[in-house]
Formats: sequence, structure tokens, C-alpha cells
Amino acid sequence: MITHGNEIKLFSGNSNRVLAEAIAKKLNTELGDVEVCTFSDGEINVHIAETVRGRDVFIIQSTSSPVNDHLMELLIMIDAAKRASAGRITAVIPYFGYARQDRKARSRDPITAKLVANLLTKAGADRVLTMDLHAEQIQGFFDIPVDNLLGGPTLYNYFSKQKNIDVVVAPDLGSVKRSRKVAEKLGVPIAIIDKRRPKANVMEVMSIIGDVQGKRCLMVDDMIDTAGTICQGAKAIKEAGATEVYAGCTHAVLSGPAIERLQGSAIDKLVLLDTIPLPEEKRLDKFEVLSVADLFAAAIENVYLDKPMSKLYD
Repeated sequence: MITHGNEIKLFSGNSNRVLAEAIAKKLNTELGDVEVCTFSDGEINVHIAETVRGRDVFIIQSTSSPVNDHLMELLIMIDAAKRASAGRITAVIPYFGYARQDRKARSRDPITAKLVANLLTKAGADRVLTMDLHAEQIQGFFDIPVDNLLGGPTLYNYFSKQKNIDVVVAPDLGSVKRSRKVAEKLGVPIAIIDKRRPKANVMEVMSIIGDVQGKRCLMVDDMIDTAGTICQGAKAIKEAGATEVYAGCTHAVLSGPAIERLQGSAIDKLVLLDTIPLPEEKRLDKFEVLSVADLFAAAIENVYLDKPMSKLYD
């Protein structure tokens, strides 16, 4: 176990226990003893079964589906640690739910990402450690430090070893910055899919900016939800002459018709990170899951030892 001054304590909610255990193993420690259950009426009950007084506490919990249950688990665990006199509390949120509600798209809309930031801070979190926020400016919604780790390096390290990518394709304008970074690392050009979204979870391809004819293409995005964007994008670039289409994403939300769409899509292989657990019934032969346990373990160790985080972004 890594030690200094105050002992480190890692706890996990119910959202991604496998990843939490992998992180603990990388740190040569074990997850702390905590009971997270529900009463018969659905209320969440938390009991931390060991002392955390003065300790450096890390609570690992993705706010993935069911989002509200997992968010409440996280908030209650933070409150329990705070009331038990924890020295410092870091909320480790591999997937930050509600991140897409980061602005008012219409009159009288909420900004729910800001509300969640307020709830985490009010509950007693001293720091947030997350990965690939849907909108980077969400970091500014918090009045506490936020470390937003990058999933891109894990993806491009994988594809660089495969040596099978000729061009990186941004599935929409919002993914251009992320796609350009991956393209630079792979030493290949970038193409962009110009799309419009007439309503939520509906996407129409307008045109492709760049050359994909006869190319092996890689599409990268921060998340795949209903898979409409990535599947229509793959179809468009295949119709434009691409020979192979690969895809990579950090957060495999995979809700609604996602699995059915991906199964019948033009994507030859989809590489996912494990910020959200992927149950067996959602696994396809074309999927490959990479772990982010190493990266989160390194980040947790840096926070615990008060070491700089900058090297993790290189």
C-alpha cells in the first residue's frame, strides 16, 4: 500500500465495482468496507464499516445508468465520509453523468451539469477526478479542483500498435479537437463529418470534409449513447470509399437501440474504455474493451502524494 501521513482509503459504490477493484489492485491495496444498499421503499442507505477519521478518502463511482441511483449513492457516500471526519474526500467519477446538459439549449432549460457540480461540492467532496468530460468547461462549474483525465492516449496507443489507420475521422464538429490530437499522434490526416441534429438522438450526415477514398478510417468520440452518430458516420464514410472503418470511444453508454445498430453497422471494430461496465448481454464480437485502471490508479496516487498531474496528460 502507498502510504504517507494519513492512510489512503478507497471505497466503491455499485456502478463499476470491477473497475474499482482493478484500481485498488494497481495501488496494492483493497477497497474499503462499505455497505451500499436500499430500503424497501427505494431509499439508499450507506454505512462505512471502518474508520476514515483523518484519512485521504477516494470514492470511485461512475454516474452511469441508472444515473440517478448511482449519483445519489455517490452523494450519500461523500456525506457519510464527511460526517465521519475524513481528512480529504476525492470523488473519482470515471463517467460523469448529466455532462451533456451543460448549457441552456432552449428557453427555460436547466443547466443540470452545474447543479450536479453544486451537489457534489455541497455533499463534501474536496476534489473531483474524472475522464473525458463531454464539455471541458464543466471543470469551471466547480469551486473545487477538477482533474479531467484523457481517454484519447489509451485509444491511440492501441491503434498505433495495430498500424492500420490511414485517416482519423471526427464524427461531428464537436469531436474535431479530440480527433486532431489522435491524428497527430498517429501521424495521419483528419477528416470531418458535417452533420445536423434535427432533434435529440437523431443525426443526419450532410457531407464529409476530407479524403477517405480507399482509406482505413478511425472515428473517435467521447461517448456512444444510442450509436446513431457513429453508425451513420461509418455508413457515410464507407459509401465515400473507405475500405475499413474502426471506432473508439471513452464512455460506452450504449442505451436504447445502440447494440442493434452497432451489430448491423459498417464498423469493423469498436474499441471501448471501461469507465462504464459492459454487461455480457451487450458484448459483440466486434467490441474490444481496454481498461483505464492504470491511469486512474496513477492519478489517485498523485493526488494522495500531492504530486503534479501534468505528466498524465502528456
